[in-house]
Amino acid sequence: MTPAPTDGRVAAIRTLALVGPSGAGKTQLLEALLHHAGAIAQAGAVERGNTVGDHDALARRLGHSLQSSLAHFEHRGLRVHAIDTPGAPDLIGQALPALEAADTAVLVINAQSGLELMAQRLLDCAGQRGLARLIVVNKMDCPGADLPGLLAQIQARFGRECLPLNLPADGATRVADCFFTAAGAADFSSVAEAHRALVEQVVEVDAAFVERYLNEGDLDPSELHAPLEQALREGHLIPVCFCSARSGAGVAELLDALERLMPNPAEGNAPPFMEGKQAQARPYPTRPDPTAHVLAHVFKIVSDPYLGRLGVLRVHQGRLQRGMSLYVGHARKPIRLGHLLMLQGGRHVEVSEALPGELCAIAKVDEIAFDAVLHDAQEDEHIFLQPLDYPVPVHGLAIAPVRRGDEQKLWDALARLVDEDPCLRLEHAAQDGMQGHQTLVYGLGELHLRLLLERLKEFYKGEISTAPPRIAYRETVSRPAEGHHRHKKQSGGAGQFGEVYLRVEPLVRGAGFEFVDAVKGGAIPGAFMPAVEKGVRQACAEGVVAGYPLVDLRVTVFDGKHHAVDSKEIAFVAAARRALRAAVREAGPLLLEPLVQVEISAPEAAIGDITGDLSARRGQVSGTRAGPPGWLVVQGLAPLAELAQYQSRLNALSAGQGRYTLLLSHYELVPPHTQAALVGAHRGGTDED
Repeated sequence: MTPAPTDGRVAAIRTLALVGPSGAGKTQLLEALLHHAGAIAQAGAVERGNTVGDHDALARRLGHSLQSSLAHFEHRGLRVHAIDTPGAPDLIGQALPALEAADTAVLVINAQSGLELMAQRLLDCAGQRGLARLIVVNKMDCPGADLPGLLAQIQARFGRECLPLNLPADGATRVADCFFTAAGAADFSSVAEAHRALVEQVVEVDAAFVERYLNEGDLDPSELHAPLEQALREGHLIPVCFCSARSGAGVAELLDALERLMPNPAEGNAPPFMEGKQAQARPYPTRPDPTAHVLAHVFKIVSDPYLGRLGVLRVHQGRLQRGMSLYVGHARKPIRLGHLLMLQGGRHVEVSEALPGELCAIAKVDEIAFDAVLHDAQEDEHIFLQPLDYPVPVHGLAIAPVRRGDEQKLWDALARLVDEDPCLRLEHAAQDGMQGHQTLVYGLGELHLRLLLERLKEFYKGEISTAPPRIAYRETVSRPAEGHHRHKKQSGGAGQFGEVYLRVEPLVRGAGFEFVDAVKGGAIPGAFMPAVEKGVRQACAEGVVAGYPLVDLRVTVFDGKHHAVDSKEIAFVAAARRALRAAVREAGPLLLEPLVQVEISAPEAAIGDITGDLSARRGQVSGTRAGPPGWLVVQGLAPLAELAQYQSRLNALSAGQGRYTLLLSHYELVPPHTQAALVGAHRGGTDED
């Protein structure tokens, strides 16, 4: 890929996403960069609750980031935008969208903790997105940190393209540059060796430079900017920097590397925009050109009790200006940008324009939604950014207001918060053995849902009650079967009539749902087929035998009847729902349960008890690896239902020191006794419409 031409203003922009596991020091590193660049007079500290990144009161109280936070600064004529992200696995829905807004992913690793699973996931995601990647080993001056071993671990996991851009020196009180300097002293390895490896890795992408290097030996690093950017774009080079955000050692050198070596918006890979509808969509090349049509992507939504809905976006093409009109996605009516803001932590700075590569926000626009594309030309309405693969939320919680009649108020408050996080899901579900529905919210874990309830207090002042987590079971079928229903009502005047014949058959696990229209001869007119599909989908969403959504099945509608006068959409919706239920009951219905990948970190002395307890919970241990000194990490697979309230059990086994993370793996059949219990408890799957 050849970098797009750009003007000097865009070339002076750098956009970074600081990602990494919890405790790596991302927020403190951003604070050190802001201080070194002169954007703040004094660096705050996470434990004092006065950092720019952790501006939220709850984050300050808990001592770690809960949401992504934006900041910007100017240094040496460049403007740097940075996104500080939370590192807890439950909060990955706040971290991943930052990769859609950045040109460079800066993975921050705690030198003491080593290469954690969260770090691996995030760097892999950044690579799949085509971002330039930079690894920062923070806390290099911590006692007992095995820096040579950590560098070897990084290279073993991500490849030999991970090369040190600098090395700790003088007992980790400073760093020695290895790219612009050909020799020098370091605490381990050799500056000369690291310099040679970097130059060779960079010139490999360009045959002309390879020839020069072979003929002339070492090359002037200032001549290598173009091949360096190509190596970063292609993932052929992932630089590694060492620093200590707390002491400031290596921070100036890191800032210099970010400014001199990492790509501007025109040098990175183009974002994966698409144009068209679904299967017909094709790649759409964007240009970081301020004079082109506007394309901006909303990667973050903030619901503020006072400011209302705030949409945070990255400008990819064109120039945003205060007062201009823009379209949101497919909307026909434009919105007006009354205010254009840049965020500095919790502070909002009014600006007049935003160029390609810059991050900004617009307030009080109800039409804004997460993942929306803003544009200034109606013909661009079918342009969208290829979405990321987000983890599926599987931890459920039933929430209800204590005061009757507040159900809609509570739903509206929850919906505002769910809109902020792509890894939260909100739904209505039939209550077992009761009339009506209950409100369910699904997240990635106990921490995720606990934080949601804390934030809910800002938007809903009434008392709420919660029920134990509801596991996201699924229903499916084991064999083909047919179902039929005739819906007929006559109560004077026009009646209702619709008749549907359909067949269900199982699909492979994970295939989802397929709807097939195989009706011949107009037995069901085409105008009513959307109503038939609607009825089928409603029945699938409600479940049949246990009240859980149906998955992994194909539904084929092959016959039916209509009436020239009495047939209506509502009749075919009802007929299709009941026909689907009848077919599923004859198709050997089965229940599926979510299995999760579990990773447990604990002191070595507790590992035996932990693995035994995991096995007793129908779990399988797949392996162990070394963690921080004196700790081990257990990796395995277990049913989510067996891990409810697991932190309490883990605390008992590890003297309160253990922690764990979960990630949905796949669905498998539940044991027969579990299916019998779930089906027996369900009373909502009747034929009442």
